[in-house]
Amino acid sequence: MVEVPDIDRLMAGSLGTFLQEQRGEREAAKGEAWDRAWKAAMVAGPLAILGLILVPVDFGLKIWACFAVATFIGVWVWKPIAAAKKRVKIGINEGIAQALGFTYEHDGEKGREYELAEQFGLLPDCDRSGVEDFWSGTLGDHAFKLHEAHLEERRGSGKNRRWVTVFRGAILRIGSGRTFHGITLLQRAGKHKKWFGGRKDSVKFGDHRLDIVDMVHPDFDDTFEVWSDDQTEARYLVDPLYVERLLELEKSFEGKDICSLFVEGDILVAVRSGNMFEGGTMNPESDRFMVEKCAGQFASMGRLAKSVQKDFGFTR
Repeated sequence: MVEVPDIDRLMAGSLGTFLQEQRGEREAAKGEAWDRAWKAAMVAGPLAILGLILVPVDFGLKIWACFAVATFIGVWVWKPIAAAKKRVKIGINEGIAQALGFTYEHDGEKGREYELAEQFGLLPDCDRSGVEDFWSGTLGDHAFKLHEAHLEERRGSGKNRRWVTVFRGAILRIGSGRTFHGITLLQRAGKHKKWFGGRKDSVKFGDHRLDIVDMVHPDFDDTFEVWSDDQTEARYLVDPLYVERLLELEKSFEGKDICSLFVEGDILVAVRSGNMFEGGTMNPESDRFMVEKCAGQFASMGRLAKSVQKDFGFTR
């Protein structure tokens, strides 16, 4: 089980030293951003006014050109601050990973956890996706991998065409150490409805058909629905303790719509949680809070892993 590391000790060690060094770096980044903003205002402002008055093109086109230039300038001005925040974020996450015996990398590729989450409907359809913040290690006796995913869909047409976020949150895969007989999916109630109302009796994911499982826990159906191709196994896996820990994890991530999947030897969890592990801020006074928050999330993950640390009685 993952215990929250001693924050005082963590902040007194190399992580605290790093964050102290970043105080000056953050102030320098703010100064550079203000300097860039001032230069942009002195140069781009007068040019924009002259362009609006003197350039003989459609006024609407002029406005769009000004908007495009302003966007480019905004990115240029913000770049030093973005770089400083990223340095602090990576430093905090690496410090926590070292304290917990984990591995952290900011960049990486989609792995098995993303593919399974996509295949079995833990993630919505999207037109483009990105992943970052890769964590791996051991929770108790269970190997795990976690990363953040950002999925977007292209909506609208013409000038109103835009990218809309349809999912941002964490995807977690925990190795159970056993092989499940079937596939079991746990999702929020009301996810799979018939065209004319009512809950479906079964759902299909490619060649896999999963049937609804009638659970015996009081009030369970008001919160979750379980789908599986092995009714007996599903009722054993999704017990009250597992659901309790799942909801605890959702709360610790300040998320919603948490769902889970038991497949082969893996337990997957996906939760909408916004942009996670963003410990990098421009305010040094918030550093300790961000360290405590991130460490607490991993302690919650450890309790979830412990809730499934029982002898399933399945073949390896």
